This record gives sequence, structure tokens and C-alpha cells, in this order.
Amino acid sequence: MMKGFKTCIIVTAILLFCISAASAFSVASISIDPSGSLIPGTPVTVSYKVDASGFSSADDLQFFTELESPKWTYTIIVNGIENLRPSMGGKTLTITGFELGYKTADEVSVRATLEGKAPSVTSTADKTIIRIQEMGSNGAAITSSKVERTAKVINTGEVTSAIAARDTDLQTYRTHIDEKAVLGIDISAADVKYNEAKQKIDSARARPSNQYTEALADLTAAQTSINDGEKALDKAWAENEVAAAHLPINNVDKVIAWFKGNKTTAEDSQLSAIVSKREVAVGYISTANDQIASGEYSQARSKAQEAFTKGNESYTDALARQKQLMSGWSFSLPQIPIPGGIFIVIGVIVVILVAVGFVIYRKRSRWDELG
Repeated sequence: MMKGFKTCIIVTAILLFCISAASAFSVASISIDPSGSLIPGTPVTVSYKVDASGFSSADDLQFFTELESPKWTYTIIVNGIENLRPSMGGKTLTITGFELGYKTADEVSVRATLEGKAPSVTSTADKTIIRIQEMGSNGAAITSSKVERTAKVINTGEVTSAIAARDTDLQTYRTHIDEKAVLGIDISAADVKYNEAKQKIDSARARPSNQYTEALADLTAAQTSINDGEKALDKAWAENEVAAAHLPINNVDKVIAWFKGNKTTAEDSQLSAIVSKREVAVGYISTANDQIASGEYSQARSKAQEAFTKGNESYTDALARQKQLMSGWSFSLPQIPIPGGIFIVIGVIVVILVAVGFVIYRKRSRWDELG
């Protein structure tokens, strides 16, 4: 019997504790003007209404703010009858349970207005604009009852500095783009990202001070575009190096085709070494392409440069061997045999022509004498 009685007392105590710990009020809405981020010194007005029907007379209703120069104006409304209370200052306003502790059937509410200024800050931080909570009879806050609204109070210099930093990053990025353009690298994708970043920085610069969060979001997006653009530029650079590595390979392929197209050189002893170097270069290019696909652009450039070097070695060796083989070839006119008797015939013809010429000459001289 006694044991059951003790159990009943304990259960009752627990229930009473839970009741006292539960929130005995509700807040329909809270209006903060201006909304959004604030700069220090900005006038702020907060309006709200608290339904306190059934509020325990043993507890208190507490309002708190971090606004500077706060001024509280509130009215206690009981069953539709308003009772305006004197305005008060201070960061904390406490309404006792005595003022709110009416019968359970009574409708009790508090309509309040808070006026103040956004506090000074050395760095951007969230500040409590309004906190509404129930304080227990022991003076401790009932945390489950807390209703709070905060706003970001900004240090405007931080936004200016952040914009300046992004401007510097963007200019550096522009320099990188121009450097690669001079090298003949495709900068089209990088240019798109540059324009995206510039647009976001300009957007952040144009935003009013109460859009601090939005300005930071713009600057973050700008940095993302710059980072993505640098990657696009790095990729284009790697692809350009791979394209350059193909040139000596294409050239050596033409010389190798010459070797294979000539019967005397198709089985040349040095051709296999030339082809071997060419195949190593092709393997390097394949590796470079795989690295590009996996985003390892720096490694891809390095491997492409190795491919160029090895391909150039193969081409140089091929040209040297081709020149060596061609210099050993002799070019001469074929010897045509001339019969010995032909010289006698030629001599007779020459004598006859001389004799005929002498006779003609003598006759012409005689005619000249007669004439």
C-alpha cells in the first residue's frame, strides 16, 4: 500500500515537472523590418504577438535582443481588452507571471514592438534580433520554449575586400588565358568561364548592403567559375601538347613508308630500331590521352613532351639513314659501244667535203676574174 502511494507521488511529480517545462505560450508571427542582412547602425523594427493563454503565474515571459538602444512597447490583451504598458529600454524585458496568470478559460496575449539599431561588429556575425522564452520559477530558462530570430550584421569592409580579391583572381586568370592564346592553345572554354566569373563579381558589386549573403554567394560562384576555367585551360594545354607530339610521328611514318616502298631498303637493318622508337612515342601519347580523361593534365603534358622527344628521335634517325643509303647510290649514263670502222667512214666524208668546198671556191674565184 505504502509502496503504491510513493509511486503515485513520483508519477505526479514527474507530470508536474513536464507541465512546468512545457511552453505555455506561442508566437503567431514575427515581422522584422528591414529583413535580410544589416549593416551596423541600421534602424530595425520588430513586431510580434504572443498567445499566453494558460501561462503559469509562477513563471515569467522574457524578451531579449542584441540591438543597440532598444525600446520596448507592449500591450497585454485579456479577453479583447487592451492594457498598454509604459515603454521600456534595456536589452531584456521581463513580463511576470502575475501579469499573465489568468484563468484557463481567459484569452491572454501580448502584442509588442521593439525598436533599435543593428549593433557594431568587428567582423560579420549573426546577432539575435529577438528572443522570446519562458523563465521557470527557479530563474532558469525553459529552453524548449525558446523562439528566436537572428540576422547577419555585416562588416561592409569584408564585402569590399572580398570583391577586390575576386577582381585580382580574375585578372590573374585573364593573364593565363592570354598567355595560352599566344601559344595557339584553344581558349574558347576558358573564355566562357571568364565571362561567367566577371558577371558574378559585377553582380556582387551591385548588390545593396542588406544582401550580404547573396553577394557572398555571387563571389563564391565567381571563384568556382575561375577554378573551372583554369582546369579547362589546363586541359586545352595538355591536348595541344598531345597534338604537337603527333607531328614527328606523322613525319617518320612518311620516311618509313619510303623504306618499305623500295625493295633495296625494305629490309634495312636499322629500320626496326626506327620503328621501335616510333612505337614508344605512340605509347606515350596513348598514356597522355588517358591522363587527360582522368583530369591529370600536368602529367599528360609531361608524357606528351616525352612522346614528342621520342618521336623526333625516330624521325631524325630515319632521315639520317635515308640520306646515308641514297648517298651510296651512283648515277651514270650507259656506255654505248661504237664500231672501229665508223671512224674511217667519218674521215672519208670529211675529206670529200673539204675537196668539194675547194673546187667551189676555185670556180667562184674564176668567175670573179672574168667579171
